[in-house]
Amino acid sequence: MPKSVPNKAGKKRRVSFQPDNIEMLVEQGANLREVAIQAGIRLIAACGGAGTCGTCKVEIKEGEVETTRTARVSDKEFERGIRQACQSRVVSDLVVNIPVESRLETAVMSREQKGMVAGRKGMEALATGWRFNPPLSKYYLELPPPTLADNTDDLDRVLRGLRQEYKLSNMTVDFDVVKKLPPLLRDSGWKVTVTTLVTALEPKTTAKRRPRLINVEAGDTRANHYAIALDIGTTAVKMQLLDLRKGRVVCEGTDYNGQIDYGADVITRINYCQKEGGLLKLQQVVVATINKLLSHCLDESGIKRDDIGHLMTAGNTTMLQILLGLDPKYIRLAPYTPAATYVPPVKARELGINLADHVYLFASPLVASYVGGDIVAGAVAAGVHQTKKVTLYIDIGTNGEIVVGNSDWMVTAACSAGPAFEGGEIKHGMLASSGAIEEVSIDPLTLEPTVSTIGGAKAKGICGSGLINTVAELLETGIINQKGEFNTDLPTRRIRKSNDVYEYVLAWEAETQIKSDIVITSIDIDNLMRAKAAMYAGYQTVIKSVGMTISDIEQIIIAGGFGSYIDVARAITIGLLPDIPRDRFIFIGNGSLMGVRLSSFSTDIIDEMRGVASLMTNLELSENADFMNNYIAALFLPHTATSEFPSVTKRLAKIQNRKSGRRVAA
Repeated sequence: MPKSVPNKAGKKRRVSFQPDNIEMLVEQGANLREVAIQAGIRLIAACGGAGTCGTCKVEIKEGEVETTRTARVSDKEFERGIRQACQSRVVSDLVVNIPVESRLETAVMSREQKGMVAGRKGMEALATGWRFNPPLSKYYLELPPPTLADNTDDLDRVLRGLRQEYKLSNMTVDFDVVKKLPPLLRDSGWKVTVTTLVTALEPKTTAKRRPRLINVEAGDTRANHYAIALDIGTTAVKMQLLDLRKGRVVCEGTDYNGQIDYGADVITRINYCQKEGGLLKLQQVVVATINKLLSHCLDESGIKRDDIGHLMTAGNTTMLQILLGLDPKYIRLAPYTPAATYVPPVKARELGINLADHVYLFASPLVASYVGGDIVAGAVAAGVHQTKKVTLYIDIGTNGEIVVGNSDWMVTAACSAGPAFEGGEIKHGMLASSGAIEEVSIDPLTLEPTVSTIGGAKAKGICGSGLINTVAELLETGIINQKGEFNTDLPTRRIRKSNDVYEYVLAWEAETQIKSDIVITSIDIDNLMRAKAAMYAGYQTVIKSVGMTISDIEQIIIAGGFGSYIDVARAITIGLLPDIPRDRFIFIGNGSLMGVRLSSFSTDIIDEMRGVASLMTNLELSENADFMNNYIAALFLPHTATSEFPSVTKRLAKIQNRKSGRRVAA
């Protein structure tokens, strides 16, 4: 039976989504993309419904919509009923087909990393010297019951027991503990387990910690001692369930951040927050994602929800403010100020997170409007604050974050690279999921491509790492020049002109899951060049600001989910990564999640996070003239300054004109 969700107000129209077999009763005039969201159908929508990305295409099989047509829908597509859902309004009863290329899939969100591609190093750069000393602790007490001779109040009796048995003093106590103490102590026969929490000390302070007594349970529950580590990314939310007794990961899960339905980047989401109810909506959908992952981890592990006692999280500044219900408006307005760089622990339940009442959420400290807790957590996890080596730490993505420094100093910045690395603003771009083209090799004689996809499925698009690999191949085979322009004189039918735009066919229609060829266009190449130019100019500018050059960098630590899949050689070929010895590159995966996991295991790491955040000097690139100059210089493959890419320049110079030896593919 189809799922039917009625909408009570106004004139009703029935919308049937296929092949999902979901029906909605909606008001006439309802926005089709919003109807799909209500139906639980995840459409890709990089622009958040502005109509500029063209990723939310649907096929109208029956019925009529009123649509505002954009250049993102070709004449051929329009004739066969393709419409942008965000630009379409329901006029009549509808049957709507959701094409595979428009769907947001989660099946491969946690795909296995390629590991360390030739020459990659991984775990050498991790923080060292920390003690296993979780901020959340459990203490078992067997207390003497009160008598006429000893009628000390219940709370003091517990505090006295902690002093005598565990040398704990100078404590604060949550009022909720006081409320539950009288019946619980007596029902348990005065045998209880007390849970305490400590938080970070102020940087450079000599003050002692004041443990907070946050919970008391009947009996001995020390064996049930767990916490959650959480990384809230713009694209994905990643969670780990941690055993605080053994210091290990019990279970983990990943899902798309529910906010992605409302835009791919932080600026789009900040703008959405300014709509009536927008902030609440985005806060609710990310909390829903967290709760979904919680349920997954609990089901997989068999652990009880009430046994989780703490939640550590990190994310960029916008993501954390939205999670906390703080309006991010002023993050994007000069002088670019967040609500706070250090947020005191807050009850997770108050945010809507489905954990016990006593559980606190602690957010990694922030640095600035676009340099968030994720970069702080990652830098600490990678041990940047412990090394004398001049280090470049980068998290490549829609919002690229950069740290340059060592144990003595750090300068940080963020640059908006745009959504190309996540498949956004690319004609057949998609997030990294099943069917995404990720590996491309092109025969230099025939100019025929060989592609491989995530999961080995038929191609349905191209992801960010696949885009980098493709452009590098196009450059090295002479299909495009260093300006990103196609060589239209080459003897291949793969290069063609469509709607006045040149493109290269990566896969013919019969080889794909979609009803069209999969191509990379000159516009796609330009968008990638802009994204890589922003990243390269970003760390070039930061390095120059401290009187250094890229050759002075002793190690480059690449973090983030996207960074885990980058092919170093190809990234250097297009000018995304600097042309320095390959043994200086270190890949650590999700540094943010690693940092919050370590902070769940050690108060030392929590302290170091606050110290590193205070050590970092933020450089605002949007107001920096050098950045713009560096950006313009980087709008070339690999760069206008050939001296900065000597190995690439040398390799490209050796590429011979192969036209005479090439043959047209059949």
